Amino acid sequence: MSEVPSVQSPGQTESPGQTGSPGQTGAPGQTQSPWQTARIVRVEKRTPRVTSFFFEPSRPFAYRAGQHVDVRLTAPDGYQARRAYSIASAPEAGPVIELAIERLEDGEVSPFFHEVAAVGDEIELRGPLGGHFIWPDDDEGPLLLVGGGSGVVPLMSMVRHRAARRSTVPVVLVFSARVWDEVIFRDELIGLDDRGNGFNLVLTLTREAARRPADYSRRVDVAMMVRSMARLRRPPGLAFVCGSNAFVSAAAQALIDAGVPADVIRTERYGV
Repeated sequence: MSEVPSVQSPGQTESPGQTGSPGQTGAPGQTQSPWQTARIVRVEKRTPRVTSFFFEPSRPFAYRAGQHVDVRLTAPDGYQARRAYSIASAPEAGPVIELAIERLEDGEVSPFFHEVAAVGDEIELRGPLGGHFIWPDDDEGPLLLVGGGSGVVPLMSMVRHRAARRSTVPVVLVFSARVWDEVIFRDELIGLDDRGNGFNLVLTLTREAARRPADYSRRVDVAMMVRSMARLRRPPGLAFVCGSNAFVSAAAQALIDAGVPADVIRTERYGV
């Protein structure tokens, strides 16, 4: 996913106490995790610009759907670069965690993974981090997820968590991508949608015609949110929105304009 996430709720003003950063845990009083080594055990291409790297930490840890880890690279001259990446795998997946990393041309960390990193390599990471953008295990829904591009990654952890628990909590995922080939986890999501057990996938492509009858060919808007929420049959108990700053601002406002209370909307923004 995009480098450097931050967390903010709609209606809040940006300040150090309200916006998370890679050096923060995101939860008051949460102990900061120590750095450890993690070995790459598998690499899987997701889209032309996104690749999943599967890491086996030297000290495995439990995490919650929606949390992230910090990744740190150290150059031979001692220079260090650090970025935060959300965990895509479900908490039930075992000790190996999946990070879906989007290549950013001007990034310091993502080009290393896409051009250099290979199975068997070790990197440093710490986590899990984040206490705001998580799906509580006791939440009975309905749940509305809205992701833009690589912002779908923490939402995918929630979707997989639901599937692993055989949960019937009603969930709608509205996923915006530029084109069909950039829909991360596309086949897996469509497969989950086809099960008909309360999970609904809504795809919207901004630069291409929709491929499925119920999908869209435009940016997220109020009408789309209203129709998507109708699939839940009752108002969402929680709504999670993740993506670029511009996407999150537009999607969160569309939700509010569609009648979703601001206090049930949780956002995570990606950018410097």
